[in-house]
Amino acid sequence: MALSKWTITVMALCTGLIVANIYYSQPLLVLMSDEFGVSETNAGQVTFFTQVGYALGLLFCVPLGDMLEKKRQIILMTSAATIALALSAMSQNITMLKITGLLIGFTSVVPQLILPLAAALSSDQNRGRVIGVVMSGLLIGILLSRTLSGIVGNQLGWRGMFWIATGISVLLVILMLFTFPKSEPTFKGTYGDLMKSLITLTKEQPVLREASAINACSFAMFGLFWTTIVFLLSDAPYHYKSDKIGLMGLAAAAGALGAPLVGRIADKKNPRIAIGYGIIFLFIGYFLFFFFKTEIIGIVVGIIAIDLGLQSIHVSNQTRVYALNPSARNRLNTVFMTTSFIGTAIGSGIGLSVWRIGQWTGVCIAGTALITIALIIYLLTYSGNKRKLAS
Repeated sequence: MALSKWTITVMALCTGLIVANIYYSQPLLVLMSDEFGVSETNAGQVTFFTQVGYALGLLFCVPLGDMLEKKRQIILMTSAATIALALSAMSQNITMLKITGLLIGFTSVVPQLILPLAAALSSDQNRGRVIGVVMSGLLIGILLSRTLSGIVGNQLGWRGMFWIATGISVLLVILMLFTFPKSEPTFKGTYGDLMKSLITLTKEQPVLREASAINACSFAMFGLFWTTIVFLLSDAPYHYKSDKIGLMGLAAAAGALGAPLVGRIADKKNPRIAIGYGIIFLFIGYFLFFFFKTEIIGIVVGIIAIDLGLQSIHVSNQTRVYALNPSARNRLNTVFMTTSFIGTAIGSGIGLSVWRIGQWTGVCIAGTALITIALIIYLLTYSGNKRKLAS
């Protein structure tokens, strides 16, 4: 069954609105800190636990997409996310908020079930473009979630944002019921066999290992930045409230609009070229963050640069991974995205630590170090591939 433009658009919409669940808390950390009387770094752990939950959901739930009918699994997971969001809105202390954050992350892995479904129903010639469109939805959801959250938080408080997210999730379940196509599972073994095959795929696929490692470093940089930018902008010289902090997501969304273009490049040329350009954009972004930290225009342009860079890396890597083994796309995506979001969680943790020690300068140094590691992996694997071709 081929995907219509309408179905692809709905998939992109659902992907963006569901992934937004794990980012709503970021502009609201100061509000949570004030309400519960805890430090900002303590409140910042809500973001960390949400990312950990997402990584766990990727590892234990996404592989089931090769074993279960995907539409049913997607609807069940979205329903569970609805409950987790409602529980978060009712949290009475910071500990409960961290636990519900973990649950929100665990149940909001639906985008990583939608992407393999879209890839499976796309032709080889159009797969990169379709992935790019759906990824645009995902990236715009990640980035504009902060804008929406900041505005709602300033007007209705942080609980108001989680109640609105609960309502959005209910509407998405209804939309999915009437729009998403059904798909037949491709794996016939047990859940234990399914999980063991993750190790086998990782051992057998060097492209998967390379793509996952580069993505992990890039996502760690991403998590580090978005966890700490709240603290920078809420302090001198900016003194921004949550609504203005959330507007930074608009700058980031500008970079996300290039995802379909990156997908087309991945279809027509070697996707590794786009990965190299992506790493360069990441370096440019952190250069601007370091030297223009008191100039909002420097921060805004830097945000556009790192999000365009991250998108170039991620879409290109995902296109490469999906092409490896069509019957194992969910499991390949599990390894790829679990590694990526472990990177995000680690980056968030690093961000909280370096902020305590070195404030924004420490953040910029740590972010640049993570990008450098990604560059080293990229260059080493490129050199290794050239030697293999020459031998």
